[in-house]
Formats: sequence, C-alpha cells, structure tokens
Amino acid sequence: MGHRLSKIYTRTGDAGTTGLGDGKRVAKNSLRIDTLGEVDELNAVVGLLLCEDLPDDVQALLTDVQHDLFDLGGEICIPGMSMISQKHVDKLETELDRLNEPLEPLKDFILPGGSRAAALAHLARTVCRRAERAIVALGQEEAINDGPRQYLNRFSDLLFVLGRVLNRAAGRGDVLWQKGKNA
Repeated sequence: MGHRLSKIYTRTGDAGTTGLGDGKRVAKNSLRIDTLGEVDELNAVVGLLLCEDLPDDVQALLTDVQHDLFDLGGEICIPGMSMISQKHVDKLETELDRLNEPLEPLKDFILPGGSRAAALAHLARTVCRRAERAIVALGQEEAINDGPRQYLNRFSDLLFVLGRVLNRAAGRGDVLWQKGKNA
C-alpha cells in the first residue's frame, strides 16, 4: 500500500466542507458527516476499553469490532458502498450468545459501573446507541444499507453483556439499581 496520508493538513476543509469517499464535498455538519463522527467516536471508546486488562477472547473480539467499525465508517463515507453484511451481524449474535450464556438471568436493572473495564464497556454502549440513532436519522434522509444499523444494534447489546462479563472477570457482581434508594 502506498502513502495515503503524506500530508495531514490540506486546507480543503477550511471553508466548512469535507470530502466523501466518492469525491463529493459536503458540509462538515451534514447528517452523513455527523454519523461518521459518531462511529469514529465509538471506535475511539472501544480503543480506550482495549487499553484495559481484558480476557484474551474479549480482546480479540473488540479488535475485530474495531476493524468492522472502520469498514462501517467507510460505508457511510462512500454513499452506495456496502461493507457490513448479515455475516457481520451474525458474528456479533454468536458472540453475544456465547458471552451471555454463563451469566445469571437479570431480575433488576443494572447500573454502569463495578470495575473500570465494565464501566468503559457501558460508556461504549451509550456511544454505540448514539451512533445507531445517527444512522437511523441518516437513513430517514438518504438511502443507506440495513447492515450498519443492525450491526450497531447488536454491538450495543453485546457491550451491555460485556459489562457484566468484565465485572464477573474482576470478581465483582452486577451493580444493581435500587428503586427509590434515595427517596
């Protein structure tokens, strides 16, 4: 692969526009660019979670997800491009089932917290939900594929379960919500 970014600043965005992958220029505050930014932020938060001491299988899973999120961003960046397929969604569902199977069924809502890694998984979950909402909004304005929306929906579910898994790995249980605790 040749040098793709030989010069970091180009000045082409100084007027408030940016280029899409197909060469079209759009406003930096367009819905497509906003959605792309949400996915980029999600990838950065996943990267932060990956800085924690994680079980090897979780480390590998999240690394794969980071690559998928970059592809998902590419799909958003290039209108008409399709990179995230049902195969990607199915993989997340398989991992979700695998990680959730040994956990006790939930009887109460849980609070984000416990271990630092679990709290970061919950932070990533909230950012993922925001990225999903941005994709839904984009899909109401422009034609986009179903794959990215479905992928983010499954990934947010996986992050919820991952928070529970990481608390368990740290020797902690779920942090349970107590209705009316401070009433």
